[in-house]
Amino acid sequence: MTGDESGAETPDPEIDPVTLEVLRNQLEGVAEEMGTVLIRGAYSPNITERRDCSTALFDADGRMVAQAEHIPVHLGAMPEAVAAVRDRDPAPGDVFVLNDPFTGGTHLPDVTLVSSLALDGDVVGFAVSRAHHADVGGMTPGSMPAGAREIYQEGLRIPPLRLVECGDRVDDVFDLVFANVRNPAERRADFEAQIAANERAGERLRDLADEHGRARLEAAFDAVIGYSRERTTAALRDLPDGTYEAEDVLEGDGVTDADIPIRAAVTVDGGSLAVDFAGSADQVDGNCNAPLAVAKSAVYFAVRCVTDPEIPPNHGCYEPVSVSAPAGSILNPEPPAAVVGGNVETSQRAVDVVLAALGEAAPDRVTAGSQGTMNNLTIGNRGGGGDGGDRGESTESASFTYYETIGGGFGARPDADGMDGVQVGMTNTLNTPVEALEAAYPLRVERYAFRPDSGGDGRHRGGLGLERSVRVETAATVSLLTERRRHAPAGREGGESGALGENLIDGEPVPAKATVDVDSGTTVTILTPGGGGYGDPAERGPAARERDRADGKATGESGEERERSAEGN
Repeated sequence: MTGDESGAETPDPEIDPVTLEVLRNQLEGVAEEMGTVLIRGAYSPNITERRDCSTALFDADGRMVAQAEHIPVHLGAMPEAVAAVRDRDPAPGDVFVLNDPFTGGTHLPDVTLVSSLALDGDVVGFAVSRAHHADVGGMTPGSMPAGAREIYQEGLRIPPLRLVECGDRVDDVFDLVFANVRNPAERRADFEAQIAANERAGERLRDLADEHGRARLEAAFDAVIGYSRERTTAALRDLPDGTYEAEDVLEGDGVTDADIPIRAAVTVDGGSLAVDFAGSADQVDGNCNAPLAVAKSAVYFAVRCVTDPEIPPNHGCYEPVSVSAPAGSILNPEPPAAVVGGNVETSQRAVDVVLAALGEAAPDRVTAGSQGTMNNLTIGNRGGGGDGGDRGESTESASFTYYETIGGGFGARPDADGMDGVQVGMTNTLNTPVEALEAAYPLRVERYAFRPDSGGDGRHRGGLGLERSVRVETAATVSLLTERRRHAPAGREGGESGALGENLIDGEPVPAKATVDVDSGTTVTILTPGGGGYGDPAERGPAARERDRADGKATGESGEERERSAEGN
């Protein structure tokens, strides 16, 4: 209900199907335009080139109305950030900043800005932007330390704070943040881009209110959410009822190399789905703990994979889905647990486990195992500093932080080969182009290529992994957070496993998770995993085999032999 000028309640306007589709696209357009403003306005290559950022539009009740198709692990966790801000009684003109994984964040490098959106003096929604900042302080350049044992080592922890209050900037908060990060001028530019993105959402929402009227616009929030909820519920009803279980492991936590179990029980009951991670490991000493918001993101992503990807992504998609994990477990840790690897690696394994379970319910909708890792590579130095002035100033020339996630093999599909050298699961970034990387950092790319024969054999072949070799031209610190170095991406329905990944520094193997100080001239090489194959390899036709030979994908080894070979290196 809404009120007229006399204060009397009036019924919400009806939204016919045509108007609903127009408004839905317009609202999604607002989120997409926010992303464009952020990417074009930022300074760091991590945002401008890799697009490691996400934007979304929420209503006054904290429900996601529309999102840009950016990073799954960002978007599924954003509602927790908005809920944390709503607890602070936001007023028109307020902009909150946060990154605390235990109060609405995911991990510390992902900094979220939440801006209240007002019409006629009332808060009617929120604009949200989340971007991975290349450094937020902590024990290593780039804020992705492999050996962190508590969150305080990972960087500056920011609970929801007013960055802008009633339209006025709170300079003390800006000063506090930029005094605790490396490359403060670059961080300032990226913050300004996020603020601009959120401001654009406010402008566009006012435009829509002028076009359709405030009452119809707010009614559209309910309508688009209801539409997605109905379609998701219908898609879940197509799955057979029952409880489906699966488990897998993480390859250590940065403190120990021992395997860490991740287990999921997925219960389908009519138009609802529940995922319980009971039986997974307790929270660990290292940094592979994942906040519950990250676990929810993994589940939401997996559910969208096996339902209809054309369903508009918003709060309605998540309403029929529930997620639980025991308090104090690796998927619901308690502070001060270290979490930076949980967001990027444990989230991937949670996706793998939930998809494996759903593969029992919907075998024709689930692929073979994909690379299952983001292959996080961070390189930076401890020199320089800068006073946080204009971006690009000479006082920061000696200091840099480079962050990259590297693509790999996508698992073979029931009816097609897997894709080569792509991001999978909870990430959706681009790579940093060689030219941009070499222009921005004292780094040189010596090799960037597909890994021949890294996809698992099968009726349909798994996608190829990548080889990326980078020479560091100054003394620096290298941090690696990777997976699938011991346990290969599994094949499906008789398909072979994909190739294991490898990490090399000057040709010598290093662990899946490591932080290493290196000298100038050191070469860091990442060989990313291939995707698993699908179906009996004997069923692969001669024409496909000929294409494999031509494309460098032919193999004389089974997936098991490739795994033994990789383990022996």
